[in-house]
Amino acid sequence: MNSAATATIQGENSIGVEVIFQLLFKELQQSTKASEQNCHDVATRIAAEVYRICQESKRIQASGSVENSAMTLAKHRLQQCLRYYQLGSNRGRVELHSTLSAIIYRYINPPQRQLSYQGRLTIIEDFLQGFYLEALNAFRRENQLPMAYRPQSLLELAEYMAFTERYGKRRIPLPGRQQQLIILRAQTFSQQQPPETTVDIEQAAEGSANEPDGSWEEPAVQQLRSAMATQAEPEPEEDTLRSVVITELLNYLEQRQQTDCADYFTLRLQDLSAQEIESILGLTPRQRDYLQQRFKYHLIRFALLHRWELVHEWLEASLPTNLGLTPQQWQAYTAELDDKQRSLLDLKQQGQPDEKIAKTLGLSMAQLQKRWFKILEQAWEIRNSLVSGSGASTHE
Repeated sequence: MNSAATATIQGENSIGVEVIFQLLFKELQQSTKASEQNCHDVATRIAAEVYRICQESKRIQASGSVENSAMTLAKHRLQQCLRYYQLGSNRGRVELHSTLSAIIYRYINPPQRQLSYQGRLTIIEDFLQGFYLEALNAFRRENQLPMAYRPQSLLELAEYMAFTERYGKRRIPLPGRQQQLIILRAQTFSQQQPPETTVDIEQAAEGSANEPDGSWEEPAVQQLRSAMATQAEPEPEEDTLRSVVITELLNYLEQRQQTDCADYFTLRLQDLSAQEIESILGLTPRQRDYLQQRFKYHLIRFALLHRWELVHEWLEASLPTNLGLTPQQWQAYTAELDDKQRSLLDLKQQGQPDEKIAKTLGLSMAQLQKRWFKILEQAWEIRNSLVSGSGASTHE
């Protein structure tokens, strides 16, 4: 290491800073295609951070094994950096964005605004753009880099992304508790959002040159009209239906005051592990398992009762396609239905409204819904049964 780097890292004689630096430097050279100078600079910065933490941590200082703690922390920092390096520039950015989005999703809730799933993602996107800049400034400051510094190589970008993830997860002491820094930033950002602007969508679509109050000049109206006029390439039908199902399910959960289930579902969409979900939501494994079962209950109610037509259209298992069953499955399935169930299924396939079906079959609406739920549930089980030979649907 050069003299400047050595001077940056205190306690060299007592905890073997050169040994740690050489370990990091050698591993970066072996695991990356970065230049020698690039590996040297990154190894120096990681070593400096490790020893700064070891010096400032009362817990580590009191442990009596500062050198072991430094080695463990250095290896952890190294693995974080290499993970983002191996993901590459694009996938690394997506991974970081997903990780941070999952942490703050439930905290992005501007006052006096009822946000849809997509609306919340838009605000999260706005917030994170500013947070990435804040993290870059913190990275420059803590590593004593010039304010013009920007990551240039893939290794430097990986180093910055690993730092940003750690920076967001830092625990800030508050009265009686600790909170992650990114959550505090997200709550502040959310509270600072302006009130929702009401826009007449017909006015935005049609426009008017004779508006007496100049409302056509409102930025929100101009923005909406511009977006409506943009000829964007249409989304694939599959992606569009999936987005609608996700939005409807989140609305369904929030309407029933199941916000914890909505949070759980959002994290599941990020493809996070059970352990990561427990950590983010602050749950024990038992509590997470209970929440998962409760979410499953509401998911089934949503899919087989509340919005069964939408869900089955997305699954390509609608009534015109015999609920997604093969001819052999359909024959066996209908043979198992009783007379009232079969009549109900026939009337549904004819497109009869529920009120008329209930009157025809002599059922109350509650009885009708209960019977229809059972019919759909039986078909669902057949589609997803390994015994059927078709395997489980990738959607279900």
